Parts: sequence; structure tokens; C-alpha cells
Amino acid sequence: MDMELRRISETSRSAIVLILLLCVHVAHSFYLPGVAPQDFEKGDELKVKVNKLTSIKTQLPYSYYSLPFCQPKKIVDSTENLGEVLRGDRIENAPYSFKMREAQMCNVLCRVTLDEKTAKAFKEKIDDEYRVNMILDNLPLVNPVDRGLGSPDVVYQIGYHVGLKGQYAGSKEQKFFMHNHLAFTVRYHRDVQTDSARIVGFEVKPYSIKHEYDGKWSEKTRLTTCDPHTKRLVVSSLTPQEVEPKKEIIFTYDVDFQASSFYILINNLEVKWASRWDAYLLMNDNQIHWFSIVNSLMIVLFLSGMVAMIMLRTLYRDISRYNELETQEEAQEETGWKLVHGDVFRIPTNSDLLCVYVGTGVQCLGMVFVTMIFAMLGFLSPSNRGGLMTAMLLLWVFMGLFAGYASSRLYKMFKGTEWKRIAFRTAFLFPAVVSSIFFVLNALIWGQKSSGAVPFGTMFALIFLWFGISVPLVFVGAYLGFKKPAVDDPVKTNKIPRQIPEQAWYMNPVFSILIGGILPFGAVFIELFFILTSIWLNQFYYIFGFLFLVFVILIVTCAEITVVLCYFQLCSEDYLWWWRSYLTSGSSALYLFLYAAFYFHTKLQITKLVSAMLYFGYMLIASCAFFVLTGTIGFYACLWFTRLIYSSVKID
Repeated sequence: MDMELRRISETSRSAIVLILLLCVHVAHSFYLPGVAPQDFEKGDELKVKVNKLTSIKTQLPYSYYSLPFCQPKKIVDSTENLGEVLRGDRIENAPYSFKMREAQMCNVLCRVTLDEKTAKAFKEKIDDEYRVNMILDNLPLVNPVDRGLGSPDVVYQIGYHVGLKGQYAGSKEQKFFMHNHLAFTVRYHRDVQTDSARIVGFEVKPYSIKHEYDGKWSEKTRLTTCDPHTKRLVVSSLTPQEVEPKKEIIFTYDVDFQASSFYILINNLEVKWASRWDAYLLMNDNQIHWFSIVNSLMIVLFLSGMVAMIMLRTLYRDISRYNELETQEEAQEETGWKLVHGDVFRIPTNSDLLCVYVGTGVQCLGMVFVTMIFAMLGFLSPSNRGGLMTAMLLLWVFMGLFAGYASSRLYKMFKGTEWKRIAFRTAFLFPAVVSSIFFVLNALIWGQKSSGAVPFGTMFALIFLWFGISVPLVFVGAYLGFKKPAVDDPVKTNKIPRQIPEQAWYMNPVFSILIGGILPFGAVFIELFFILTSIWLNQFYYIFGFLFLVFVILIVTCAEITVVLCYFQLCSEDYLWWWRSYLTSGSSALYLFLYAAFYFHTKLQITKLVSAMLYFGYMLIASCAFFVLTGTIGFYACLWFTRLIYSSVKID
């Protein structure tokens, strides 16, 4: 035993050292909005970076330089953290040259002549509606589009399309056109005292224009279609640049700088650095979110009323009646939930697997809760690209300590003795399922030559996080949990199991489990729509206050619906509540996956098989996580409820 304890201590020390090193790395990568502004003097160089190409039709990101765009002399990768790599971000330097508050017109980047291969590559990306993403001073590039319907407001779309499809007048043949001229607008807020400025906006208007020039091409050639000397600028795409083999494409750009006093967004106020993300995060659906909260609260109030009725009226009456039984004849005429007191804490079938599921659910619950706390504090804002995914991954690893503790505590309550076996299963079962799905999806992405494929080095880091940190922490938690004394049952269990009477149709396990998952899903499905939209339609999600409220409501709903159905089950003399309590609230994951399928067919435009497999693969992982999370909430609520009511009655 001493040797085991010594090995556990050495493992835990090693894990703690690795955790501290990772925490230092993550702390450096975190970015708090409003804390690290950068001042630029007039004429200072501004570093523009290019990010991945994205499409909501394929969901497969590609590196910017996977297409034959203009390139700098040396391409430098500046991807910073694990989350960025997993998201498929490939942040690299751009060939654009910006000088602070110095406007430039008709700058020529390069001249490219297309061949069969490059023309095909451009056409494929245009056909799949790929968008180019760029970054300036940690702000993503946006394309302002009029909302329409007479509204003066604009909608900000992340990035701009590589090109567009269209037809010439009088022709029915589909043509592909390249956005080869970019009109950038950099908005800034100037400090009157120091004359320095901070960037508060980065916009672009893309144009497709077939550039023309006189004579032979050279570095000093002046374009006739875009010449600031003759005040001829690109303001439309009336003569677009067609994408065909042997076609010549000249890439150009303009840069304009505007003070934020002209950047009117809300109540005619100028935009300062601290509020520069407001344009990206401006919520236009507040009423829908409040409707979501009210809808969820109504469900909670309904369930709370039922629980209050059961706890304060029915249970109080039952307990009082049971405790006032005086004669042996009355005691023999027990009915309802007290009748199964000798079997209600009987060890369930597959108890080891239940312990593993509960431990995994505790791990997932802790990860989600702490992530939301950090997100509400601003640590995981969209300005910290990849921060949310990095934090969730590391928190999942660290929460392995609580997973091992919870599973071993429950295992010891079930009179188990081999805590190492239960720790091993907890450490490997759920991560192995998720990893298997992830590896298959990653192989599909790799086959498409997408930048979303996780590199070998990152894959090694993920395996190290699992085997080097998560697994030891699970064993440490399991050891600590098993060392504590077992939880005693409030009533003794009979040696011979009681026969369960025939149940009414509405108490059928499958029916009651499926019914139990509807209300928890109903409490979150409206917010789920916005989450799916932010993930699959390339939009920002930053309403973590709403999300935390919905999460709290979800916890209460899962607990209450499980308690209500558990009470009805015990009253019908069915004492097999252990697994049913877990599956009752956990069945909401089934509805989540079905809703994901509905969202796929109604909101997404995915047509490729690989993209569809990616969508359903990732949603299957999300549904599995939702299953163990909600199932664990329902299980612990039911465990608390049964221990409470059976410890409140006198049983001979």
C-alpha cells in the first residue's frame, strides 16, 4: 500500500509541474479586452495578416496561400495556441503594406497568369463560396453590407468572397469572376494630446475589375483602369475580371483611413478602442434571447411547482402517515414508495459502467461551468482566437481529478473493491470514443488537403495531454475518493429482490425516459440555435451571460424532471431507478442530435459528403458530451431525493 501511495504521489507531482507549465503558456495566450491597446504614430507600419479561407458550404478551411494569391518574400506562420490549430486557423503575414493614416490608392500587388490548375482551383473556391479572412491589430476584416428594406443599418460579414459567379448580358453561360481589387478602410481613434491613434475598425469592399495598361508589363507600369494621378479609381465591378486559363489577373488595393468620429454605430457616439468589438458583437436578437430565457423559466416554474407539491404535500403526508403507524396490521398494509424500501438501494446491473458515466459527467460538468465563468469574465472573448477551445480542452484534462473522485466514491458505495479498474475505465472510455470519432474525421479532412487537419505535432500534444496529465489525475482522484469511508444507505437492503408488479403503459421505461428528455431540451433549444449558427455559419458568439442563465435553468430542469419521474416510479413499486434516473435527463441528448439533423437540412447548404460527415461527426461528439452531462445531473438529483425520503421515515 505504501508503494502504491508513493507511486501515486510521484505521478501527481509530475502532473502538477506539467499543469503549471501549461497554465503559464495559456496565461500568456489570454487576451483581456481593454488591457493591451497598441498606439500607432502617423506613418507607422501596420502588419496585416491573412487567415484561413472559410466556407459555410463545405466547412473545410484552407490556408490563404493554398490559392495562387500574391505572396510576400517570406511566409511566416504566427499561429499562437492549440485552439487556433484545432480550429484550422493558419495566420500568416500578408503582402499588403499599410502606413498609419497615410492613404494609398491603386497599389499594385502582383500580376498572375492563370494556367489550367490555378484556374480550376479558383473556380472551385468561388463555386463553394469561400471567404478570405484577414486580421489587423487583432481585429478581423469585415465586409459591411446594407441590411436592405430601407434600413440605414449595415450587417458586418466576416471576410470577403474570393469571387462571384455571374453571366454576361445576353448570355446564359455561367462565368466565374475574381475579386482582384480590395478597397480597405482602417478606422482609428486619435488621442488629441499625443496625436497617436488606435485602430478601431478594419473593413473592405471587394471589386472585380479587368485591369488594363498600355505597352508591355513592368514594375513601373501605370494602370489605365486605376490611376490616382488621373483620379480614376475603382468604385464598381462593371468590367469584371474573368477566371479562365491563360487569363491575366492584376491584384490591386486601396487603403483609406477614417477617424472614428465618422464611424457612427450606436447613439451617434464615436468608437473608442475599448468598445471596438461592439460592431462585431452587436446583438440584433435580444428579444429572441429574452424569449428563450422566459420560455425556459416557465418550464422551470412548472417543474418546481410539481416538485414542491410532491415534497411539501404528498411526501409530507406520506412520511407522517408512515411514522404514525401503530399496529402490525397497519405496517403490513404499506403502499406506495415505502413498500420498496428494502430494494431501493440494491446495487444496479452494470454498476461499474454507471460509475464511469457519472465520473465522466462530473468531468464534463466541471469543464462547462468553469469555462462559462471565465467567458463571462472576458478571458475568452473573440479577440482571443482559439482561447475558448484551448480553455475547454485544458479544463477537461484538469477535471479528470474530479472524474476519478466521483466514480470511485460511487463505486465504493456499490461495495466495489478494485478502484484501479474503475479509474482506468473512467480515464479511457469516453475519451477513447471521442478520439476515435475525431481521428476518423481528421483523416477525412486530411484527404481533402484542408488546413483544418490537425498536424502530427498537435496530435502528439493532444495524446500527451490525455496520457500524460488526464489519466494520472483520474487515478489520483480515484485514489482519494476510494480512501474515504463508504456512504451508508439510509435503509437496509433485503437479501431477496422483490418482484416488480406489472406497470402501466405510461410507466414503461422507454416511454418515461423519452418523455423525461423533452423538457430539458425545451429549456435550451432556442439558445442552441444561436450556438449552432455561430459554429457552422462563421459568426461570433459572445452572449455568455444568456448562456450561463440557460445552463443554470438546464441544471434545475434536469434535476426536477428526474425527481418527479423517479417519485412516480417508486410509487408504482418499481425500484430500478439508478440507470433510469441517468437516462431520463440524458435522453435530452437524443433530441439535441435530432435537432442538429433538422438544422442541417433547413439552415445549412452543405452538399458534399465529407462536409456532411464532418457536421454529423462533430454533433455526435457534442451529443455524447451533453448526454453524460445531463445524465449525471439527473442521477445525483435522484440519489439525493431517494436518500432524503427514505431517511425521513421509521422503518423496522
